[in-house]
Amino acid sequence: MSQRQVARDLGIHNSTISRELRRNANADGYEPELAKHRSDNRRRTAWKWTKRLPSMINIVAKQLREEWSPEQISGFMAPLIDKGVSYQWIYALIWDDKTRGGDLWRHLRQPKRRSKHRAHAKSTGLGKIPNRVGIEHRPAEVDDRLFIVHWEGDTVLKGA
Repeated sequence: MSQRQVARDLGIHNSTISRELRRNANADGYEPELAKHRSDNRRRTAWKWTKRLPSMINIVAKQLREEWSPEQISGFMAPLIDKGVSYQWIYALIWDDKTRGGDLWRHLRQPKRRSKHRAHAKSTGLGKIPNRVGIEHRPAEVDDRLFIVHWEGDTVLKGA
């Protein structure tokens, strides 16, 4: 089967197949497991110059060690550079540093505060309807809709 036929069958452009083969094929042909491993490695080691400059990482680390929150650092960095640094990126930097044995995570004011908040909301029953009866427990005669009280308030118009 040709590259064009494969591309057509998969619904992608022919150049996508060519690029994949050029990047990942070896002397023995194309091996999907090896291609996946190479792709994962490329993603993991990709360097994003706009945000991963060592000087920027050093500034963020310095501010974390001075007990700044990631949100404060993000707000501080926005006017200094063209593209702001999101607080999510700073948290990702902190947890990547921790997996490499770093100590930036120790400088967070409230480590993992959000997960505790979510667990608290679930345990207190927030967002739940009191005395709710599930639709799976409704009587079978409701499906016939013989009485007005059994009608549903749909917003979908059938046959319109």
